[in-house]
Amino acid sequence: MPLHKRKPFSLLERPDDLKPEELVFQVRFTKEIFRDYREYLKRINLYRQRVWTCKITGKSNLTYEEALVSEKQANEKVQQFPKELMEPVLRDVQFSMLTLRDLVSTVAAKLQERLLEGTEIYGRKNNRIYPCKIVKVIDEEVEKTQYQVAWLDKDKKVTENAVVSGEDLIKKKLPFGRDVLKSFIRDSTCRSVPWVLHDKLAVKYGISTNPPEELRSKILSKSGNRKRKLSEEANKGERKQKKLCDDAHEEDDVPIKYPIDDLLVQPAADDPVFIPRPPPTRDFNIPMECVGDVLMVWDFCCSYSKLLNLSPFSLDDFENALCHKDSNVVLIVESQSALLRLLIKDNGDYFIALQKKKRKPKSIQITLVTWTDYMCDFLELIGNAELSIHISTIRRGHYGLLDIHAKVSIFLELVTQALATDIMREKLDEYIEERQALAAKRRGEALEEGRKRRERKELAKAGLNGKEQNDPARNGSVHHGQNSPNGDVAKKQGNTSSARQRYRSENSGKKQGKTSEKDVKTPKIDAEPTIASIKASTGKGSKKLMDVEKKETEDKTNIEQRKEYLEREIEKRFIRTNPLGKDRDYNRYWFFRKDSRIFVESSDHKQWGYYRTKSEFDCLMGSLNRKGERERALKKQLEKRYNKISGEMQKTSKEAQRIQMEIEAAVRRSSRVRAPPRDNPARAFLKYVNKLKED
Repeated sequence: MPLHKRKPFSLLERPDDLKPEELVFQVRFTKEIFRDYREYLKRINLYRQRVWTCKITGKSNLTYEEALVSEKQANEKVQQFPKELMEPVLRDVQFSMLTLRDLVSTVAAKLQERLLEGTEIYGRKNNRIYPCKIVKVIDEEVEKTQYQVAWLDKDKKVTENAVVSGEDLIKKKLPFGRDVLKSFIRDSTCRSVPWVLHDKLAVKYGISTNPPEELRSKILSKSGNRKRKLSEEANKGERKQKKLCDDAHEEDDVPIKYPIDDLLVQPAADDPVFIPRPPPTRDFNIPMECVGDVLMVWDFCCSYSKLLNLSPFSLDDFENALCHKDSNVVLIVESQSALLRLLIKDNGDYFIALQKKKRKPKSIQITLVTWTDYMCDFLELIGNAELSIHISTIRRGHYGLLDIHAKVSIFLELVTQALATDIMREKLDEYIEERQALAAKRRGEALEEGRKRRERKELAKAGLNGKEQNDPARNGSVHHGQNSPNGDVAKKQGNTSSARQRYRSENSGKKQGKTSEKDVKTPKIDAEPTIASIKASTGKGSKKLMDVEKKETEDKTNIEQRKEYLEREIEKRFIRTNPLGKDRDYNRYWFFRKDSRIFVESSDHKQWGYYRTKSEFDCLMGSLNRKGERERALKKQLEKRYNKISGEMQKTSKEAQRIQMEIEAAVRRSSRVRAPPRDNPARAFLKYVNKLKED
């Protein structure tokens, strides 16, 4: 059952007095029944809000229906959890005070080191690797554990028994991932920290339900504090209840506060003119049901091309290569060989399987001749029944004759296994740490720039105030003649020129300055400046101001360049591609780094399309309504990437036009001149060369 704001949520019970002929409203996915249409709408709006959490996976920010789907998928994974490992895991979980992350790490480490009786693994004997089976666990010391094993032959028959140490056994990776273990722990417990198992599970596996003494004392102390908090909250709740009752009658008059759920948005008079949304193009070369998987495989191979030692290729080339009937297409062979080499370098199950078949995995020489053998070994190892039927066809050298669905499924299995390798996990951890460091550096530089900007504003404001106080023209200190002994002379000569007045005022100012120095002994800093000195100081100030403005412009340019550099560095540490957002009808929009198109995925994940041109992109932007939550978030992401996406689209359009013009020019060429055959863009994948391949 999904959690509402991380708390259990109970559904409404069916009315007892419901009549067969009565008209009611029923929620489709909860089967709740309402007589009142307003109550039904309130419950539907609550289920559409992103306040729900999947109880098993812990995914938050979901609608109720999305949380139900997540729980269903997680339950399917939990059912695959090995039954022989359930009891030891549940014993470690019961009353544990660790966080979920630490608990999963601790349990996984124990399971990795612990080998149960009946487990079939590989062991070293006489410097060779043989299959064996754990018969008994012998604990001689705390640090070293010995096992009684039975060596097996090719038919899994026991040849002899022996006692070996744990170091001589090749421990397999866990048959499940950390996500499955997390889901199993959440599904098996009714509360967290301390983790408490469901009573049925505890009774089934004979696990005690009585908490330890230390834990019991902690719980009692916490419960006392909680009771005090509850009493205080109860008093506050009574006051809030009165306020809610008073405001309940005014809810109908309150205007709608946007954004709201997109399906509840109604047309209004203040809405802008929305452009009709163009239908996406759907002319893919592969079947529609394979588009999503092909995009995932292509994005992985191109994004981690350096780690795979595989030169990137376009999506169109990948589609055409998958549809080609030739068995030795270089693009397909190099892509699958790169993934197989990664599995061999990881020294996992695939590496052990190759050693068992006496191949030479250390050299990793996968060529056009031998790649089918390595591919068949991989298909035999994963044991997929649907793909195993194609092993004989691939071994005979007819890979190109396989159905497109089988080719895509093989790539999917390779990518899934590659993502589970230790090499891939280490690289992802390294990228995550580097992205966090770059993001922290970007935040620090932004804060430092904000601080400098505030200091410049304060200095400019202080300088402006000081200039106003010291400006002679503003304070009237230039007209010294009015206050000097010779001021009467300046008044009488009102018909003289302005230059003569300024000259006499200067002389009178000088005389006044001399008398003040002799008689009153005024400090020198009070002497009035001359007009020449004012002009000189003004000229120096303007030059200094120009230098400051020039420096500020250069600083802004350097800051923008620094921001762009950090953004590029963060993008280089690629983790995964996330959707840009969803529209009103829950269709998802994707933009991949190595392609200029915007891809559209339908809400049921069955249809795909794309927008290729800038005009289609602009129409899409103009069709989004900001009043809806989903389309508002989608438009924000599109606006953030507008320059990059539109630039890539224009670049691709110009390249397509150039190729088309060259083709038309070749067609118009005179028939008397024999022109060389033109290259077909649809067969460009045949010229693919892996320039990053290891020697």
